[in-house]
Amino acid sequence: MTRPGPATGSVSGMIELDGLTRRYGRTTAVDDLTLTVRPGRVTGFLGPNGAGKSTTLRMVLGLTTPTGGTATVGGVRFRDRARGLRHAGALLDAGDVHGGRSARAHLAALARSNGIGGVRVDEVLGQVGLDDAADRRVGGFSLGMRQRLGIAAALLGDPPVLMFDEPFNGLDPEGVRWVRGLFRRLATEGRTVFVSSHLMGEVEHCADHLVVIGRGRLIADETLDAFAARVGRAEVVVRTPEPAMLTTALADAGASVRPDPDGALTVAGVGAERIAELALGLRIPLHQLTPRTASLEEAFMALTAADVEYTAREGR
Repeated sequence: MTRPGPATGSVSGMIELDGLTRRYGRTTAVDDLTLTVRPGRVTGFLGPNGAGKSTTLRMVLGLTTPTGGTATVGGVRFRDRARGLRHAGALLDAGDVHGGRSARAHLAALARSNGIGGVRVDEVLGQVGLDDAADRRVGGFSLGMRQRLGIAAALLGDPPVLMFDEPFNGLDPEGVRWVRGLFRRLATEGRTVFVSSHLMGEVEHCADHLVVIGRGRLIADETLDAFAARVGRAEVVVRTPEPAMLTTALADAGASVRPDPDGALTVAGVGAERIAELALGLRIPLHQLTPRTASLEEAFMALTAADVEYTAREGR
């Protein structure tokens, strides 16, 4: 059973980056990154391929040395912690496990090196649903099972800070749903949960806050709603038995109207109140009038377009 984490706002649960920079020769992977990842919420960590997300996580964990700036967990560099898993747990690469060991042996070795009792190994194996596979060699695990084992390792020290890099990869729908719920529960307990993923829909379902970087630089550090609102593409979904008449009226009022495959109209350029007024004046019945902001994926694509390092060209 997972024990309660630190109270929301506790310094022990904060990840703090101050001018964090990493260069490889002439290439700057992370560029003067300053931010605080706070407890009590799930923070999504997004950016195009090559944005510097994995490098940032590795610097937080002391696996990569910064060229400049600092990264601390609870005010202390992680590499200075004698028993690191009690302060922060992380899943960076589900495949980075000795295939000849059993899941239980892998976790037991981590527990011993961090002064964690053996009973905790069985607790986390149960928590991630690997009870029946505990004594099987990891080399025979599917990617989804390795992901669960990596999450178990992150939870092992019952830490206030948890970091996950692409945790949804290889999971079936039930596994994805379980991970979402796990992240939400851990945040509710007052822990810091920092999740990097390319799966926008999954981040949108579980995150409260976003940190977005591009080419190593900070683009956004704000709530999901605030990030989506930056695009300025508020739309209204409308359903009516008179779509042609309403489309003409909306176009005359300066709106743009896009017919959707399911028969609805997506309207931009005027708000829901104005649409309702126009429909009422023309006696056009409305069956749906739903304001809609840009999705996380739409906002992400719009706001990071200039920071995409690798793009595909359409074939002929």
